[in-house]
Amino acid sequence: MIRFFRRALSSWIVLGLFALIMIAFIVTGVGTPSSLGNLAGASNEMVAKVGGEKIGIGEVNQRAQLTVENARQRQPELNMATFVKQGGIDEVVTQLVSAKAMEIWARAHGIGASKRLIDGEIASISAFQGPTGQFDEQVYRSMLAQRRITEKQLRSDIHGDLIRNQVLIPVSGSIRAPTSLVSPYAALMLERREGFIGAIPVEAMLPQAKPTDAQLNGWYGRNLGLYTQPERRIIRYALISKGQIKTLPTPTAAEIKAFYDANPASYGGIETRSFSQVILPDQKAADAFVAQMKAGASFADAARKAGFAPTDTVIGVQTQAQLEALATAEVAKAAYATPESGNTAPLKSALGWHILHVDSVKKANGKSLEAARAEIAASLGKQKIDEAIADLISRMEDEIADGANFDEVVRNHGLTVTTSPPVNKNGQIDGKPDSPFGDPYLQVLLKAAFEASPDDDPTVETLGNGQYHALLKVGQVLPAAPIPFANVRDRVALDFMRNRALATARDVAGKIAARAATGVPLAKAIAEAGMPLPPPQPAAARQIDIAQSGRPAPPPLAMMFAMKPGTARILEIPDKRGWFVVQLAKVEQGDIAKAPGLVDATRGEFNNMISQELIEQFARAVQGEVGTTRNEQAISALKAQLRGTGSQ
Repeated sequence: MIRFFRRALSSWIVLGLFALIMIAFIVTGVGTPSSLGNLAGASNEMVAKVGGEKIGIGEVNQRAQLTVENARQRQPELNMATFVKQGGIDEVVTQLVSAKAMEIWARAHGIGASKRLIDGEIASISAFQGPTGQFDEQVYRSMLAQRRITEKQLRSDIHGDLIRNQVLIPVSGSIRAPTSLVSPYAALMLERREGFIGAIPVEAMLPQAKPTDAQLNGWYGRNLGLYTQPERRIIRYALISKGQIKTLPTPTAAEIKAFYDANPASYGGIETRSFSQVILPDQKAADAFVAQMKAGASFADAARKAGFAPTDTVIGVQTQAQLEALATAEVAKAAYATPESGNTAPLKSALGWHILHVDSVKKANGKSLEAARAEIAASLGKQKIDEAIADLISRMEDEIADGANFDEVVRNHGLTVTTSPPVNKNGQIDGKPDSPFGDPYLQVLLKAAFEASPDDDPTVETLGNGQYHALLKVGQVLPAAPIPFANVRDRVALDFMRNRALATARDVAGKIAARAATGVPLAKAIAEAGMPLPPPQPAAARQIDIAQSGRPAPPPLAMMFAMKPGTARILEIPDKRGWFVVQLAKVEQGDIAKAPGLVDATRGEFNNMISQELIEQFARAVQGEVGTTRNEQAISALKAQLRGTGSQ
C-alpha cells in the first residue's frame, strides 16, 4: 500500500523538492497536517542530529501527517497506523536527515539561495495570487495564517529546496546511458513468447467422501479467523413522521390565494412577447425613423437605413417585467399595449429614444384559482407538515440537550421503537451475506450507528433526501467473536473439502507440468491425467504490447516472460480456485531496427535510474562528511503514539 511513498521518498530527485511540495500542499489546503495532539509537548525532542542541527518529533510528525493526507487522494483507505506499520515513519526520518545533511554540506561549500530568489519562488505559488493573477500580500498573509505556518517556516523550506536543487541537478543532469547497454533491454520488449496455459480447477478435485465431524472440528479450530464475525451492534431507532403531529396543519383560503398570486408563471400564466428594438440618440432621429415607417418602410428596412444590423435590433422573448428591467416601466407598458406586428411611439429613457416592434405575442394560458386550488393546497400542506416535523425534531433535540434519554424522548412523543438483532456494519446477521436484517431504514442508519458509542446521546438522523427522520441509539456493542460451529457447519465443510481439493489440484498440476517439461505437449499431458479437465489454451504476447495496453498481464501470461523455452511451471489461480500449468513453447527475438523510438524511451528510463543511483551515492557521502545520528528511542515512541491514530 505504501509502495508509492517508498518510490517517491527514495527518489533523490523528488527529495530535492520535498520541502517545497509540503508547503505547496499546505497553502493549497490539500492535506493540511493534523494537530500534534499528545505529541505537542514532545515536539522538540530530538529524533535525529545532523551536523550540529536537530530534527524534532514535531517536524517528523508534521511531514508524516502530510504524506498520509496526500496519499489519501489516491488511496482513501490509508490511515496513519498502516503507514507506520509499513515503515513510513522510517522513510520520512531518513529523508529528513538526508535533506538536512545536504543543506548543511551546501552551506559549508558556499552554496546558498538569495532572498530575491526565495521571493521569486513565493510569488510563483498560485495560492498566493490575487484576482489579477499577481502575487497578493494580503492573500499571502491570510493563507499562511489559515494553514498555521509562519513565514519563517515557509522561507526555510524553500531555501533548503533551492540549495538541494543546486547541488543535485549538476550531479545527475548529464547522464546518458550508452546504446550498447540500452539496446538489449529494448529488444526484450519486442520479444514474442508463445505457449499454452492449462487450468486445474478445484471443482474437478472435490472429494466424494463426506468429512467427519472430527475433521471439521479440527479445521474449524485451526482456522477460527475465517469464522470470526466482526463487531456487531444492537441498534434502536424510531421513525419520526407526520404521525407524531397531533393536528396536521392545513393551509387557509387566504394562504392559497396569496401563493397563487405570487406564482403567476406557474398558475396564472404570463403573456410573453418577442421584440425588435432601436434606440436613437435624439428625438429628431426618432421622428425621422417613424416617418420612414409611415411612408411604407418596414421596421427592419428603417433600422437598416439607420445603420442597425439585424443582430443589433433583436432582443427576443421578454415578459413585461423583464422588459421593464431592460428599459423603463413606461417603455414596457407601451410595448405590451401595442398589437402584434405593431410599433410603439418613440419613448425616452436614459439610454435614448426607444422604438419597439412587436414580432410575436404568446398569450397567457394559465390555470384559474379554482383549478389550481387543490394542487396549491397539497403543496402548502406538505410544506407546513415539513415545518411542523422540523419543529418537532428541534424540541426533541432540546430535550436530549436537557438530559432526556432515548426512552424518555420516545415516550414523550409517542414514537414506535424498532430494535435490530445483533448486526455487523453491513446489516448482516451472524456474518451471513444472505441474511441482512430486512429493514430498509436500518440499512441507511448503519453508518451513523457504527460511528456512535453506546454512551453517546441519541441523535436525530436524516434518511434519504430529507424525506424521513429517525431517532437513533446504539443499544449494545458485541465485540468480534467466533461464529458457533453449528451455525457455520455447512460452510466449514465446504471450506475443508475445497482446501483438500486445492492440495490435490496442486499435485495433479505438478505431475502435468513435469510431463510437459520433458517436451510432451501440454494438451497431451492434461489428457493423460485421466481426469475431466479443460483443454489448455494457446497464449502469446510481447512485453511492449502488454505495456501499451495499460493493464497488467494475466499472471500466467506474465510468468511466461520468466521461463525458458520448453519448460513448464505451475501457478495458483487467484482466490484458491485451482492451479495453472504454464508451458513456454518458443521465444521469437524482436528486431530493434524496426522500433528505433523504443531505444530512446528505454534510454530515458536508464538515465533516470543511473542518475538516481549517482545522487544516492553522493548523498550518502555527504551524510558521512556532515555526520548524522538517530534517536531510535524517540522514533519508536513516535511510532507507538501514531499507531494509536489509525482512524485519522
